[in-house]
Order: sequence, then C-alpha cells, then structure tokens
Amino acid sequence: MGSDTTLPLHAGGFSLPETLAHTPVATYPFAHWQLENVLPPAACDALVAWNPGEGAVAGDVGGRRETRNAHRVFVDPATRAREPRLDAMAHQFDAAPMRQAFETVCGTSLDTAALRLELCLDTDGFWLAPHTDIGAKKLTLLVSLSEGEGAEDWGTDLMLPDGASAVRAPALFNSAVLFIPSDRTWHGFVRRPIQGTRRTLIVNYVDESWRAVHELAFGPRSATRH
Repeated sequence: MGSDTTLPLHAGGFSLPETLAHTPVATYPFAHWQLENVLPPAACDALVAWNPGEGAVAGDVGGRRETRNAHRVFVDPATRAREPRLDAMAHQFDAAPMRQAFETVCGTSLDTAALRLELCLDTDGFWLAPHTDIGAKKLTLLVSLSEGEGAEDWGTDLMLPDGASAVRAPALFNSAVLFIPSDRTWHGFVRRPIQGTRRTLIVNYVDESWRAVHELAFGPRSATRH
C-alpha cells in the first residue's frame, strides 16, 4: 500500500506545499520555481548523514548519470525501512497534499505517477550534458544539500537549446529548483571545481512506463493507491 493521504500538510515540519503556493514562477529560459527551506530539518539531517560508500560518489560520468547506474542510490523500500526520517519524507512526498500542491501550482497531473527519490553525490570532474527529462518523468525537483567552500555555486544550470547556461539555480543548503519536463527544459551541470562533495536529492514523479521499478520509493502507483 502507499502512503496515508490524510497526513497533515505540515507533519514533520514539511511546509513545501505552502511555500510553493507563494512562490512566483520564473519564465526564463523556461517555466521553473526556485524554492528555499524545502525539506524539514530531520530529512536534511538524514540525507546529509547518509553515507552509501565511496562507490556512490561520482566524478566524471561522461555527462550522463546513466553511465553509473549500478552505483546510484535511492530512497527505496529498504532505505525507508532502515531510516525512519527518510521514510517520513517519502510518505510526505507521496501523500495527497503534496501531489495536489504540485498539480495546482504547476499544472501537471500526478494521479498515476510513482515517486522516485535519488540521492546524488558528485565530486570534482563531474558534469552533466544538456538534457530535458522528457519521457516518463512528470516532475523534477532538485534539492541542494551541499555544504562547504564554494557550494553555493554548485546549482543546476538551466540552459538554452544550444547548451549555453542561461540561469544557474541557487545552491544554498535546502534550496531547490522545480520544473515540469518538456521539450524546452534543457538543463545540466557545466563543469566547474567541486571542493568536497556536491549532494543533491532528485525528486521525480514518473509515469507507468518507468521500467526501473526498484528505484521507486513505494513501487508503481496502482489503482489501489489513489
């Protein structure tokens, strides 16, 4: 079964639905929202403390995370069972108030979309080629959880179709950029120095065509869960 859709909006200090409702949309180079104080403190603490091993830390991936699929880490059922704070975070993202907030503000339908939460750990040499996230992904939220010297410059680059960086998302701790994937949502990470580890939580809602179901927080979203 999925999460309890009766969970209160602010359970565990999760104020993202209200924050999103009061955040204006930016339109350049495509529609997106820049958010602050995205996750509750307990979730931040758990994500910062999570050490999945050196194999999970990515340097030069050739511009594609897929080159290291075997080493990627997710808030999957096993992780939720091990860490109550991440379990609570996953339930909040999966619950009706959060989905409804995204649908109302962003104009997208998430009724049958499943939740995918990935923790990314990047180090010097890392870069991502321009891509759009179109296809199975119905929403993309990138939460910055980096600390240390220079971390405020490690935000995602929102790009023009030619790959030029148009806007660099803020990377203050617990800030995020949100967008609905389309053929205009070019983004990536222009290579630049990373002193330490760039830590990011990628939140996606994916449709029924997503094949890597082991990555999902609660598995595919079936008719029994909505």
